[in-house]
Amino acid sequence: MSQVMQSIDVDVPLHSAYDQWTQFEDFPRFMAGVEEVRRTDDRHCHWRTNVSGARREFDTEIIDQLPDRRISWRTVGGDVRQLGVVAFQRLDDSHTRVSLAMSFEPHGLVERAGAALGVLDRQVKGDLKRFKGFVEEQARENGGRRGRPAPAADGPPAPAPGDAPPRERPRARMTDEGAPPPPED
Repeated sequence: MSQVMQSIDVDVPLHSAYDQWTQFEDFPRFMAGVEEVRRTDDRHCHWRTNVSGARREFDTEIIDQLPDRRISWRTVGGDVRQLGVVAFQRLDDSHTRVSLAMSFEPHGLVERAGAALGVLDRQVKGDLKRFKGFVEEQARENGGRRGRPAPAADGPPAPAPGDAPPRERPRARMTDEGAPPPPED
């Protein structure tokens, strides 16, 4: 698999950058080669792309989404194999760093050569620059998906590097006064 990592600082508050990114249907407005993204449910999107004459259709699944922090996804069907995460970091009240990391499987000799020459790195860098212009030009974001999708049937996603491990539900430390009542049978 090939990998790409790029970041850009945008001149909008964290919630605005995050909310705009969750408008997947707007991706064709700033992502080169993306013709259409259609949300099929809370966790899935169908993509249609055309990059250098190579048309692809595929489906993605959101495997984790933490509002104002990150969205991670993987492909689950179609012509493309990829896994990625976009993270949002508050720099101050009106500036946000958007960082994108993807792993993908190039198809054929041309895509493998392009990956080796950094073609996708440059494309992602350009897409992030266009996102910066797009989100900064918006008077305000046009909504956003702030919820967290239910975990996949195959279990919860692994924590991202640097995240604290998930905690179990806290248990009361007191056994008498102030403790929650025992569960009813």
